[in-house]
Amino acid sequence: MAGYRIDRVSEDIKREIAAIIRELKDPRVQGKMLTVVNADVSSDASYAKVYISAMEGIDTAKVAVKGLESATGYIRREVGKRLHLRKTPEIKFIADNSIEEGMRIAGMLSRVIPEEENNEDKS
Repeated sequence: MAGYRIDRVSEDIKREIAAIIRELKDPRVQGKMLTVVNADVSSDASYAKVYISAMEGIDTAKVAVKGLESATGYIRREVGKRLHLRKTPEIKFIADNSIEEGMRIAGMLSRVIPEEENNEDKS
Protein backbone atom coordinates (compact mmCIF):
# COMPACT_ATOMS: atom_id res chain seq x y z
CA MET A 1 0.00 0.00 0.00
CA ALA A 2 2.78 2.43 0.90
CA GLY A 3 4.60 1.73 -2.38
CA TYR A 4 1.82 3.36 -4.36
CA ARG A 5 2.05 6.50 -2.26
CA ILE A 6 5.82 6.77 -2.75
CA ASP A 7 5.39 6.31 -6.51
CA ARG A 8 2.74 9.02 -6.57
CA VAL A 9 4.91 11.38 -4.50
CA SER A 10 7.87 10.68 -6.80
CA GLU A 11 5.87 11.63 -9.88
CA ASP A 12 4.48 14.74 -8.15
CA ILE A 13 7.97 15.85 -7.12
CA LYS A 14 9.27 15.22 -10.63
CA ARG A 15 6.47 17.32 -12.15
CA GLU A 16 6.85 20.19 -9.68
CA ILE A 17 10.64 20.35 -9.94
CA ALA A 18 10.34 20.52 -13.74
CA ALA A 19 7.99 23.49 -13.34
CA ILE A 20 10.25 25.18 -10.78
CA ILE A 21 13.32 24.76 -13.02
CA ARG A 22 11.57 26.80 -15.73
CA GLU A 23 11.07 29.63 -13.21
CA LEU A 24 14.69 29.78 -11.95
CA LYS A 25 16.78 32.78 -12.92
CA ASP A 26 20.21 31.17 -12.46
CA PRO A 27 22.18 31.50 -15.73
CA ARG A 28 23.53 27.95 -15.28
CA VAL A 29 19.96 26.67 -15.51
CA GLN A 30 18.03 29.28 -17.48
CA GLY A 31 17.76 28.79 -21.23
CA LYS A 32 18.96 25.19 -21.15
CA MET A 33 16.89 22.31 -22.49
CA LEU A 34 16.71 20.41 -19.20
CA THR A 35 14.57 17.41 -18.41
CA VAL A 36 13.80 15.83 -15.07
CA VAL A 37 14.33 12.19 -16.00
CA ASN A 38 13.40 10.55 -12.71
CA ALA A 39 12.84 11.25 -9.03
CA ASP A 40 13.64 8.45 -6.59
CA VAL A 41 12.08 9.10 -3.20
CA SER A 42 13.15 7.02 -0.20
CA SER A 43 10.53 4.84 1.50
CA ASP A 44 10.14 7.30 4.39
CA ALA A 45 10.03 10.29 1.98
CA SER A 46 12.94 12.02 3.68
CA TYR A 47 15.33 11.92 0.71
CA ALA A 48 14.86 12.34 -3.03
CA LYS A 49 17.38 11.81 -5.83
CA VAL A 50 16.40 13.84 -8.88
CA TYR A 51 18.06 12.94 -12.18
CA ILE A 52 18.59 15.85 -14.60
CA SER A 53 19.43 15.44 -18.28
CA ALA A 54 20.17 18.03 -20.97
CA MET A 55 19.75 17.93 -24.74
CA GLU A 56 23.20 19.49 -25.14
CA GLY A 57 24.91 16.62 -23.31
CA ILE A 58 26.24 15.53 -19.96
CA ASP A 59 28.54 18.56 -19.52
CA THR A 60 25.58 20.94 -19.71
CA ALA A 61 23.68 18.74 -17.28
CA LYS A 62 26.58 18.87 -14.81
CA VAL A 63 26.69 22.67 -14.98
CA ALA A 64 22.92 22.83 -14.51
CA VAL A 65 23.15 20.49 -11.51
CA LYS A 66 25.61 22.91 -9.87
CA GLY A 67 23.08 25.71 -10.38
CA LEU A 68 20.27 23.56 -9.01
CA GLU A 69 22.35 22.60 -5.98
CA SER A 70 22.78 26.28 -5.14
CA ALA A 71 18.99 26.70 -5.34
CA THR A 72 18.15 23.51 -3.41
CA GLY A 73 16.67 25.39 -0.45
CA TYR A 74 14.34 27.40 -2.66
CA ILE A 75 13.33 24.34 -4.69
CA ARG A 76 12.66 22.28 -1.56
CA ARG A 77 10.54 25.07 -0.04
CA GLU A 78 8.52 25.44 -3.25
CA VAL A 79 7.96 21.68 -3.54
CA GLY A 80 6.73 21.62 0.06
CA LYS A 81 4.36 24.52 -0.54
CA ARG A 82 2.95 23.17 -3.80
CA LEU A 83 2.49 19.56 -2.70
CA HIS A 84 1.48 20.20 0.94
CA LEU A 85 3.71 17.39 2.20
CA ARG A 86 4.12 16.79 5.91
CA LYS A 87 7.83 16.16 5.45
CA THR A 88 9.50 17.65 2.39
CA PRO A 89 12.40 15.42 1.27
CA GLU A 90 15.99 16.56 1.10
CA ILE A 91 16.74 16.83 -2.62
CA LYS A 92 19.95 15.67 -4.29
CA PHE A 93 20.41 16.47 -7.97
CA ILE A 94 22.32 14.05 -10.20
CA ALA A 95 23.43 14.68 -13.80
CA ASP A 96 22.19 12.04 -16.24
CA ASN A 97 22.95 11.48 -19.93
CA SER A 98 19.85 9.46 -20.86
CA ILE A 99 18.51 12.01 -23.38
CA GLU A 100 21.88 12.14 -25.14
CA GLU A 101 22.00 8.33 -25.21
CA GLY A 102 18.42 8.17 -26.49
CA MET A 103 19.23 10.57 -29.32
CA ARG A 104 22.32 8.52 -30.21
CA ILE A 105 20.29 5.28 -30.31
CA ALA A 106 17.53 6.94 -32.35
CA GLY A 107 20.16 8.10 -34.86
CA MET A 108 21.54 4.58 -35.12
CA LEU A 109 18.05 3.16 -35.66
CA SER A 110 17.22 5.75 -38.31
CA ARG A 111 20.27 4.62 -40.26
CA VAL A 112 19.40 0.92 -39.89
CA ILE A 113 15.68 1.09 -40.69
CA PRO A 114 16.03 2.67 -44.18
CA GLU A 115 18.65 0.03 -45.03
CA GLU A 116 16.17 -2.72 -44.08
CA GLU A 117 13.42 -1.10 -46.15
CA ASN A 118 15.74 -0.92 -49.17
CA ASN A 119 16.62 -4.60 -48.74
CA GLU A 120 12.90 -5.55 -48.62
CA ASP A 121 12.16 -3.54 -51.77
CA LYS A 122 14.88 -5.40 -53.71
CA SER A 123 13.52 -8.83 -52.69
